[in-house]
Amino acid sequence: MHTIIELDNQTTLNVDIEALEKIAQSLTNREIELIITDNENIQELNREYRDRDNPTDVLSFPLETPFTEQSVFDIPLGTIVISADFVRERAKTYGHTEQDELKLLFIHGLLHLLGYDHETDEGEMRQKEREIIEEFGLPSSLIIRND
Repeated sequence: MHTIIELDNQTTLNVDIEALEKIAQSLTNREIELIITDNENIQELNREYRDRDNPTDVLSFPLETPFTEQSVFDIPLGTIVISADFVRERAKTYGHTEQDELKLLFIHGLLHLLGYDHETDEGEMRQKEREIIEEFGLPSSLIIRND
């Protein structure tokens, strides 16, 4: 299985793309665009697409394409946008590395791209997050702060 993450890092945050690829490959073989930006830019996206005028940690934009005869696996999954400012702040707050925080937010965004929605499901997304976090030996902060 080969996932391609197209990275657009608009910040100075170090990104371990290989680690993120491993996480992605455990869930999909479709291409993902990953944008790392700052609070100002993610707030603009949050305002434009979600009518929420505040910065947020992660946004997901699934690519909605009409079904064609082409294999669905050849169609990119979508875009994940992560705020480097949130990554840095949360890593300090929760006492783990920026890379671990980036992985946690990437997992959250990826699950949204795959159709999970913690605002409307009955705990399925949280359960899947727990499984992935355990599989990759990540801190459980994402689960703790969202339960």
